[in-house]
Amino acid sequence: MAIDRTPVLKRCRALGIDPVYMGIDKKSNRSPRTGKKISEYGLQLREKQKAKFIYGVLEKPFRNMFKKAQKVRTGTTGENLMILLELRLDNVVFRMGYGRTRKEARQIVDHKHVLVNGKCVNIPSYQVKAGDVIEIAEKYKSAQRYKDILEVTDARLVPAWLEANHEALSGTVKELPTRDQIDVPVNEMLIVELYSK
Repeated sequence: MAIDRTPVLKRCRALGIDPVYMGIDKKSNRSPRTGKKISEYGLQLREKQKAKFIYGVLEKPFRNMFKKAQKVRTGTTGENLMILLELRLDNVVFRMGYGRTRKEARQIVDHKHVLVNGKCVNIPSYQVKAGDVIEIAEKYKSAQRYKDILEVTDARLVPAWLEANHEALSGTVKELPTRDQIDVPVNEMLIVELYSK
């Protein structure tokens, strides 16, 4: 399995992303590099790299998700792509506050700690649907790990399209998110332009 081992703050600085979107409170004390003007292709590539980096998706799965977004009949391809990325199980676990970062949420899913509608799912890219109930498996609920995680994430706002019960370590996908409810600083139209060349 390919893993991106680039230091997170360094990558955030290079892509011009605030580390808060990655679930990290640290600030990079270096200023972003300012240099020559970026070409149109460079801007499009940077937006794609931002989306891939924020959601922790590699190139091939990202391209497959783009193709899937093109096939959806409602909405624009760009919006559909962002919604599909947001509905990944690892992202939903992160959004509910059961992982400090998306990487940690991915590991929690990988280690079979997460149940979807009562069934164990260990595929981070699993697409959740409206009405799905996501919870941490009973035998892990009392683990110190989740107490530590909730201490950090309790103040984090759970998006309106999700419902989380931190006492029971469970939550529900109330509805599919709209693009307005996704607070990720990515211009998806540039990604569409890049892939439609």
